[in-house]
Amino acid sequence: MDNLLSPDFGLIIWQAIVFLVVLLILGKFAWKPIMGSIKERELSIEESLASAERAKVEMQQLHAENEKLLDEARLERDRILKDAVDAGNRMKEEAKAETSKIAAKMIEDAKLAIQTEKRAALADVKSQVATLSLQIAEKLLREQLSTESAQKKLVESYVKELN
Repeated sequence: MDNLLSPDFGLIIWQAIVFLVVLLILGKFAWKPIMGSIKERELSIEESLASAERAKVEMQQLHAENEKLLDEARLERDRILKDAVDAGNRMKEEAKAETSKIAAKMIEDAKLAIQTEKRAALADVKSQVATLSLQIAEKLLREQLSTESAQKKLVESYVKELN
């Protein structure tokens, strides 16, 4: 037990040699793969972080593009609605104007028809008045000229008027 607490000089040298040999073997065979794994892991983590950062930037760009597209879609929707309202108002105004034209034409046609009917009615009335006047005159003349003396008197008055 005394040896363990105060080892011999030869033992220390052998332990140092064994330690150096183990250190060299570990350095040659174990350290390189372990360090390679650590480097690989470190590169993988860095790539993952870079990829995450790229994804974050890409997501921000996509979000900005989506907002831009939404704004454009809203503007387009508003423009389409405005165009539709304008077209509707234009169609309504055109329909009103067309209706006014048709109504004015119908009124004008009605006035012309009334004028034509009025002229025809006046002509008919004049014709009937003339016919009635002739019939009345004929009846009066028959009554007045029923006698021969009345006929002679009428002929003499016409002859006087001619002279």
